[in-house]
Amino acid sequence: MGMKMCAALDATDLKLLKELRKNARENIAALSKKLGIPRTTVHYRIKKLVDEGVIEKFTIKPNYKKLNLGTTAFILARYDPDSGLSQKEVARRIAQLEGVYEVHIIAGEWDLLIKVRAPGAEEIGKIVVDRLRDVKGIEQTVTMVSFVTVKEEL
Repeated sequence: MGMKMCAALDATDLKLLKELRKNARENIAALSKKLGIPRTTVHYRIKKLVDEGVIEKFTIKPNYKKLNLGTTAFILARYDPDSGLSQKEVARRIAQLEGVYEVHIIAGEWDLLIKVRAPGAEEIGKIVVDRLRDVKGIEQTVTMVSFVTVKEEL
C-alpha cells in the first residue's frame, strides 16, 4: 500500500496549516481575513490538503489535568527478538493498552519509546508493572516521569 504523494505546499498552504494547528475550529471567514485570501480559496485549500493526506484529521487537544490524567511518563522498552513476535506486532499490542498515548519504534540502545498518561506516579507504575511488562516481547523497561510539559503539539 503506497503513500499518495502530494503537490508541493506553497507559502499559503503552510500559513493555513499553521492557523489550523492553532485552532482547527477556526471558521473559513476568519481564516480568509487572517490570511488575506478569498473564502473560496481557503475552502479549496483545506479540501486539497485533506484530499492529499496532508491533513489526516481534525481533532481536539484535551486538558489532561482536568481529565485526571495530569501525569505523563515516557518509557523506553527493549524488544525481545526471541518472543516469536515481530517488533511491529509488539508495538501494536502496546498501543492497545489503556493509558498508552504514543508508541514509537526507535533507533539506538532502546527499541521502543512509549508515552503514557495517568492520574499520578502510582498509576504510571501500574501501567508499567501490570500491563506493559506483561506484553509478550518486552524484555526490559525504564520509565521517566515528566515534571512539567513546556511544549506539546498534536
